[in-house]
Amino acid sequence: TKTCRTGNRDRDIMNMLAKLAVPKGVLPKFAYPRRKTPAPTPPRPVDVRARNLEIRLAETPEEIEAAQRLRYNVFYREMGAIPTVEAARHERDADPFDTVCDHLLVLDTDRSQPGRPFVCGTYRLIRGAVAKANGGFYSAHEYDLSALLRHPGELVELGRSCVHEDYRTGAVMQLLWGGIAEYLNAYDIKLMFGCGSLPGTDAEALMPALSYLHHFHMAPSDIRARALDDLYVKIDRVPLTRLDQRAARAMLPPLIKGYMRVGGFIGDGAVIDNQFNTTDVCIIVPTDHITEKYQRHYKPCGTR
Repeated sequence: TKTCRTGNRDRDIMNMLAKLAVPKGVLPKFAYPRRKTPAPTPPRPVDVRARNLEIRLAETPEEIEAAQRLRYNVFYREMGAIPTVEAARHERDADPFDTVCDHLLVLDTDRSQPGRPFVCGTYRLIRGAVAKANGGFYSAHEYDLSALLRHPGELVELGRSCVHEDYRTGAVMQLLWGGIAEYLNAYDIKLMFGCGSLPGTDAEALMPALSYLHHFHMAPSDIRARALDDLYVKIDRVPLTRLDQRAARAMLPPLIKGYMRVGGFIGDGAVIDNQFNTTDVCIIVPTDHITEKYQRHYKPCGTR
């Protein structure tokens, strides 16, 4: 019958398809591509915002070059440092330490453009672990750092600090200190140090300020750096009984005063830096109270 013929035909078709089927175990195995989940972006060690200002570490070569141009303008054009031929040609203050250090930046997002960041403040930071792997610290050219290197815990050298002339307000310096506080937290820094500069190379004219630092802010012996013998300038020439303390304090640059306010010390002796037209002292600051103190100050300014 018609129904029987139809049923037979259906069975024949099913049998044919069964013979053509490939056993499951014989099928080739294909690796189907899976959508890759982007790796989470690690948090920045420093991330501070206040209106149009952003404080963080440099992330691109263009940002580092912008910091070097700012340093050139401040140190060479404003302060009278003597540039090398290379520095004058490129109008950038640069040295080999720039390739291994962290550059803390204050960027004005309103004045920045793609590929052209506007850096209005900067600090150069070199941690102990990085310095050890890359030939040492910049300050070792002027000071014997043996006592600091024996100090337990991580340490960081601060240097090349400068701010654009349009931004020299307490608020910008406060933000820079806020960025430093975050950096200290991120890397568990126990001690920070670096060369602090007084303008000019006439140590005798600067002696009241230098003697004031010697009498009131000399570092304990266990963390006291000492100027190298061939560069050493004695800084206790004004006896305490003859020192006009108020006048001496007034001679100190704001940055050195700031270090002293947070419990900073100086090392033994000063060094004349003729290239940068400065007289340098070694600043040493235990970090115990810095983070708490400066986070209280900059958090209310709209930072995060």
